[in-house]
Amino acid sequence: MATALARPLARLIDELSKLPGIGPKTAQRLAYHILRTSQADAESLAAAVRAVKTDLRYCSVCFNIAEADPCAVCAADDRDHTVVCVVEEPLDVLAIERTGQFKGVYHVLHGAISPVNGVRPDDLRIAQLVRRVQAGGLVELILATNPNLEGEATAMYVAQLVAGAGISVTRLARGLPMGGDLEYADEVTVSRALEGRRSI
Repeated sequence: MATALARPLARLIDELSKLPGIGPKTAQRLAYHILRTSQADAESLAAAVRAVKTDLRYCSVCFNIAEADPCAVCAADDRDHTVVCVVEEPLDVLAIERTGQFKGVYHVLHGAISPVNGVRPDDLRIAQLVRRVQAGGLVELILATNPNLEGEATAMYVAQLVAGAGISVTRLARGLPMGGDLEYADEVTVSRALEGRRSI
């Protein structure tokens, strides 16, 4: 049976639809946009995709995505290497770095413990974190996993593993967002905000 869609275009739509958050309609729009764009722009996009696979690696210290090993943060002399912020994903590092407030270093777990989804502690970079703690020189471990069931379970698991290591283990504060209305906040958020209250 003949199809109205040329094979290269169908293949591009199929590949784009494999990306997270991209459904068939969005994949079609993106594919047609790429088709209409200039040859130079299409080549630039293809080169950028190739470079992500060939020029990037994981930092052997923190397991963030980097061009060099160790990454720029781990290699920086002006960072506090005694304070490690533990995050689930590389994008979490970017979110914290955007604040400009954190001057320590990171450890990226690449996920969170989730038995329902088949993600066990061995699937994450937890063993490497424990070895980092055991190597000494750390003062504080900040657990910055997401405030959901998986993130909480991961934080508790890590905290138990490093208990007794002689370092401070802290968790990011949780509560009400700036600009939010108290009346619209859910009970858990309000409870956490009350627990985390501080003097002014």
